[in-house]
Amino acid sequence: MAVQFSDATFQACLLVSILPILCFAVIMIFTRENPKLSLGISLTGSTIPLVIAWWLLIKYWGIEKPLIYNLQWLYSDMVKIPFGFLLDPTSLLMLTIVATISWLVQVYSIGYMNGDPGFGRFYAFLSLFAFSMLTLSISSGLLQLYICWEMVGLASYLLIGFWYEKFSASEAGKKAFVVTRFGDVGFFMGLAFLTIYYGNLEINQVNSAAVAQSMPGWLITTAALLIFCGIMGKSAQFPIHVWLPDAMEGPTPVSALLHSATMVAAGVYLMARIYPFFSASSEAMMVALIIGTITLLLSSTIGMVASDIKQVWAYSTVSQLGFMVMGLAAGSYFAGYYHLTTHASFKALLFLCSGVFIHHFGTNDFFIMAAQGGKKLKIPMITITIAALSLAGIFPLAGFFSKEGILGALAHLDNKVFLFAGLFGAFLTAYYTFRVIFVMLFPREPIFKIAEAHGHAEEHGHGHGHAEAHGGDWAMNIPLLILACFTLTLGFMQGHLEKFLTGHAGHHEISIPLLVSAVSAALLGIGLAWRDWGAKKAKCVGFLSYVPVLENFFIQKWYMDHFWRWFLNAFIYGTFSKWFTYNDRRVVDGGVDAVAFSTVGSGRYLSRFQTALLQLNLLFMVLVVAGVGLYLVTGR
Repeated sequence: MAVQFSDATFQACLLVSILPILCFAVIMIFTRENPKLSLGISLTGSTIPLVIAWWLLIKYWGIEKPLIYNLQWLYSDMVKIPFGFLLDPTSLLMLTIVATISWLVQVYSIGYMNGDPGFGRFYAFLSLFAFSMLTLSISSGLLQLYICWEMVGLASYLLIGFWYEKFSASEAGKKAFVVTRFGDVGFFMGLAFLTIYYGNLEINQVNSAAVAQSMPGWLITTAALLIFCGIMGKSAQFPIHVWLPDAMEGPTPVSALLHSATMVAAGVYLMARIYPFFSASSEAMMVALIIGTITLLLSSTIGMVASDIKQVWAYSTVSQLGFMVMGLAAGSYFAGYYHLTTHASFKALLFLCSGVFIHHFGTNDFFIMAAQGGKKLKIPMITITIAALSLAGIFPLAGFFSKEGILGALAHLDNKVFLFAGLFGAFLTAYYTFRVIFVMLFPREPIFKIAEAHGHAEEHGHGHGHAEAHGGDWAMNIPLLILACFTLTLGFMQGHLEKFLTGHAGHHEISIPLLVSAVSAALLGIGLAWRDWGAKKAKCVGFLSYVPVLENFFIQKWYMDHFWRWFLNAFIYGTFSKWFTYNDRRVVDGGVDAVAFSTVGSGRYLSRFQTALLQLNLLFMVLVVAGVGLYLVTGR
């Protein structure tokens, strides 16, 4: 049973939803050429939602019944499609995460984007993105959520391709937009199934037991799997994960925004948002579990061989999203959602720290950063190490607690293959994470040689070509310190968050063997990274070099980009596009041409009766009248 909104709560939600889009419009129309004024407008449009989000979270902490405000956009005996706001623990937590990360990224961007000719446009796009994600978080209906979902895709396209003068950036933006459409088509078809066979797209109703009574099991499975296609696209799950690493072409603040708690987390959030509906199909849960497992392992292996620091964290994001999907699909709503929450803090921290190094050294290659003295930047070096420890799952940081929760959920499954895959993924995560950290902390002669070799390759900097940091250091360091505090403390809030999200606090009695296995996997990964990259006698060569075929396989990203290129050429362009082109030219164009030719031909034929001779015209009129008269006489 839902509770109605108070006026203050409704006005707060309305302000959160409307203010960022108004800021976007004002900046794009009036102030785009004025960087300081655009910054002030955008920061105002992100600070007020931040305050409101935290106010709502505190006010409704411990809420038992959801608060719903609905306007029926489409209402009949058969179909009910609402637009409005839904506040419950799931939406309140996501709203707060999005508002916080968006605000921190805007503050950080003051320093990172300083001097960029597109400064005002950048902040306008950030406001558009904030509007889309904030409204998505508190949408009361699935169609409204889907519209915001597509707006998120549009904003991400604009931000990834922000430096559109770079061919690689414009291509990456288009790739992200097009690839995610594959999943979004499935998502929309799933909503169509729900509309036709259930007739109600209100989220609370979709999650109710009435769905199981109204729809047969096979139909619930079909709708759930179609909606999961959208989750796969937005959260970059195998096999349509290929867009996300290329999204690194955007400015680093954009990478932090997309890869922490916002765009890519929207897919996992959707799965958590309609978790009761999704979990009603065991088949859909099993498919999600398999997809999440493949994604975890595939992305972790690629992250082990990347030299672009943003690419490493991008593949790390893909693997952690797979880990979240595994937790949800294993039957633990809290474990999957809790890992989304902790991941938001330490992954945003990893990207923003990397942005400081990129901004300072003008390169994305962490070998070059190390050779040029990256460890001398104290605050980013300390905070990136804290984030790396959390990502690797080391106690007492936030990532340790959330990963243990997912592994505990996997341990309760009958099939232990998924648990072993999770432990192996934890080992790989620790290895590729500390490969970066040890290279940065302990540069030595082999690292210098690698950096020299990489230095002759194409440079990837953040687009400005700055070799030195300039201004804005306070703006870039303050978000790092705030995110580091969240990373250090969120683990100790596990019980409070679980009680808030689920209504009860679990005891989390993880077996000693599982705990030992999880910690051992992380420590083994760190130890192996130390042997390969950190120790004094380290050869600074990964252990994969002993298996060149496998190493090349990972460097080629499992040949997934090659597969998609072949698939597009062979089936999309070679088959579907060919027949659609034939249909367009022969059927559509042919039909239009036939109408035109018949009009021209009939006009020429009828023109013979228009001779401009009065005698013939009068004769024709007499014949017509005589014919009509004859018909009337004989007809009687």
